[in-house]
Amino acid sequence: MQEGPVTETHEETGHPEGGSGGLPQFDLAMWPGQMAWLVVFFVIVFVLMSRVFVPRIGGTIAERDGKIEGDVAEARRLKDAADAQAAAAAAEMAQARAAAMKVASDARSAAQAEIAAKLAAEEAKLAASGAEAEARIAKARETAMGHVATIGSDTAKAIVEKLTGKTATAAELAAAGRAS
Repeated sequence: MQEGPVTETHEETGHPEGGSGGLPQFDLAMWPGQMAWLVVFFVIVFVLMSRVFVPRIGGTIAERDGKIEGDVAEARRLKDAADAQAAAAAAEMAQARAAAMKVASDARSAAQAEIAAKLAAEEAKLAASGAEAEARIAKARETAMGHVATIGSDTAKAIVEKLTGKTATAAELAAAGRAS
């Protein structure tokens, strides 16, 4: 005789169709055993947590805190070292800048001295050329002044000849030159 699948299932489990079926947690008759096992597992978990896991976690936290403090201290030390190096570099830069300014100032002074020396040499050449030119002009003036008397005499002779038609004598020209 074949019955439906539901009856077979009930027969295999041993529960009659009209019996109490369902979850064992809701069966009040089973609660004292479940409570005992709950207490046993709770005690085991509590002991494991308090004796094994929490100390390990606490040690890990303490180790992590120590590492963080060490890292922070190392970072501060490195920052102080970097600040000291930056200050040294700034001082070195200032010294280099001052040295460069001194070199530039010395070079400028040397260039100005060289320019002044060349300018003085050129001025000396110009002064010598000017003195030489003035000497030539003075010599030419003296030569010209030496010829003024002859030119004046020749001019006077030509004027007298043109106006009077007669040639003036050297004595008359000399007497006229003394009178002026």
